[in-house]
Amino acid sequence: MEPFEINFHDEVFEDLRRRLSETRWPNQIGSSWEYGTDLTYLKELCEYWRTKFDWRAQEKTLNRFDHFMTEIDSLNVHFIHQRSENPNALPIVITHGWPGSIFEFVKIIGPLSDPTTYGGDIEDAFHVVCISMPGFGFSDPPDKPGFDIKQVAKVVAKLMAQLYYPKYGAQGGDWGSSVSSWLGSLDEEHVCGIHLNLVAVSPPKGLRTPFDGLSQKEIAYLKRRQNFMKYEVGYREVQSTKPLTLSYSLNDSPAGLAGWIVEKFRSWSDCAGHIERRFTKDELLTNITIYWATQTIDSSMRVYYETRKSKNFYPQNVNVPTGCAIFPEEILNVPREWVEKIYNVKRWTEMRFGGHFAALEAPDLLVEDIRAFFRQLR
Repeated sequence: MEPFEINFHDEVFEDLRRRLSETRWPNQIGSSWEYGTDLTYLKELCEYWRTKFDWRAQEKTLNRFDHFMTEIDSLNVHFIHQRSENPNALPIVITHGWPGSIFEFVKIIGPLSDPTTYGGDIEDAFHVVCISMPGFGFSDPPDKPGFDIKQVAKVVAKLMAQLYYPKYGAQGGDWGSSVSSWLGSLDEEHVCGIHLNLVAVSPPKGLRTPFDGLSQKEIAYLKRRQNFMKYEVGYREVQSTKPLTLSYSLNDSPAGLAGWIVEKFRSWSDCAGHIERRFTKDELLTNITIYWATQTIDSSMRVYYETRKSKNFYPQNVNVPTGCAIFPEEILNVPREWVEKIYNVKRWTEMRFGGHFAALEAPDLLVEDIRAFFRQLR
């Protein structure tokens, strides 16, 4: 393992600013965001990216954590390893999803690894590991077909073994939920529990209708899910079937990349249609810049194709203790009864607010739930 520092060359940003200044903008009809990313907002965001965004300041924020690079299965894998001063801290590996990155965790790494500085109890401390999934950000992209989300979980398990952690917890949302679930299944000997802020399971067999036996709140969740499946999954269909075709434009146009990603942060968050109620421009652009500067949008989307082909989205059964943080504006929420048929649910928390990007949107709520869940497993 080697220490690693994030440091993009100045030429990356010279090229970025040139490309942004030469953007060929499309026309927009209809109301704001109706047909996709709003033209006025995207122009404003890209102009800020071109003229005001300070990557070096964001780089400094990221580099205050301890970064490393190691080789696993012939891939260079990047991760943050923030050890607590408490020698008895519980190791936890946190995995991001798409279109996220390790930047999602900048607000929770400190409170988890150093709780006393943030008003918490030293007994709740964690040794925090945040991995850039292969093909995302600073980790190498897989160079052979078949590298699905289950393979990502195997890499994570090998990383935790390299770090000599015989007992650890796992946490994640989006693809990180899949990775954590697979860790609970594949590495049950070492995983003491998993905590998920997205839980995806199918309806149990034998229901006359999907709403059988559900509360009005659960029915409302499922109706929201049906609406999502009807109007919000176009990105997934493309990324699951022809990711390379889409990659040519997103890897070449920073405005195109920003438009593709920022629309998800707006649609999937608890922002009531106003994206900067939850995320600053700097937060949005730091995440987007990681994709742009590392040129990993193509490999990040490929996991959709590979996992759809393998059907290894989630394991069929997870026996380790499971905690579920249910955020009201998450893209997918399902009834607890369905989840308990797959997972060994020990904690179920329905949050006051928050959406898909919980670590950025509602870090305090997420941190407290992680602490409370793992408190019983130390």
